[in-house]
Amino acid sequence: MMFEHKSVLLYETIDSLNVKPDGIYVDGTLGGGGHALEVCKRLGEYGRLIGIDQDADAILAATERLKDYKDKVTVVRSNYVNIQTVLKDLGIEKVDGIYLDLGVSSFQLDTPERGFTYREDQAPLDMRMDQRNDQTAADIINNYSEFDLYRIIRDYGEDKFAKNIAKHIVKARELKPIETTGELTEIIKGAIPAKVRAVGGHPSKKTFQAIRIELNKELEVLSKSLDAMIDLLNPGGRLSVITFHSLEDRIVKTRFKTNENPCVCPPDFPICVCGRKSKGKVVTRKPVIPTEEEIKENKRSKSSKLRVFERV
Repeated sequence: MMFEHKSVLLYETIDSLNVKPDGIYVDGTLGGGGHALEVCKRLGEYGRLIGIDQDADAILAATERLKDYKDKVTVVRSNYVNIQTVLKDLGIEKVDGIYLDLGVSSFQLDTPERGFTYREDQAPLDMRMDQRNDQTAADIINNYSEFDLYRIIRDYGEDKFAKNIAKHIVKARELKPIETTGELTEIIKGAIPAKVRAVGGHPSKKTFQAIRIELNKELEVLSKSLDAMIDLLNPGGRLSVITFHSLEDRIVKTRFKTNENPCVCPPDFPICVCGRKSKGKVVTRKPVIPTEEEIKENKRSKSSKLRVFERV
């Protein structure tokens, strides 16, 4: 199956990087290479792009898509949390721009056997972004305690029926292991009142999101990486991040703010004595969001937000 992924906020993101022809740029979530292709078009003879992704399918697809620029592009199979090591191994100390597109790719959602989608009944509960990992979504569903399932669905899925969903999952797995996306969807439906199901979106959406975030440690990886990425930027270099839900957006907003104003002195101190220096400025006071037109063309862009930080 062809790796398809419509790049969200494509030009807004690439424009935000102020691409210099001879600069070095890092795509931390290479995916199908849509954003990367746009960066490559703006690079000159000495420009470079490093593409990182943990998904083998993405690596293949992006390598094919970027083949006309292969002398400028280095593709590495890894998680962006390892960006410092990846760059060190390539002998790169600093870069001119880094960007992340944190959404699940359309390809991952549209390939049933990857188990990301609740729209397929017989798909295995997989959801691994890196298929080298041993743990799958099925392991979480069948082995986590009721309290941990409740906590994940409440915090990462922001689902007000989290407690009931967790209870129903535990009850169902006592009879037999839960193995497919369809089985899980039926259990979730049973935990949500019919009148709520009739008006909301798909009842499984929030739980599937929560399990995926937990399995792939998405929020941990993001929290851990942002400061390091800012440190890797040359002066004037930019970090641009596209998020798809409020928890990711909150992390990015908070880390950017702290890097802009890290001082921890009490507000009544006349001068700063903590010695923490600002690393740069937040370029986007409000996040950049997709146009009505883009949302019409690509429904998955609806919740996306772009925030940008510039190193000084």
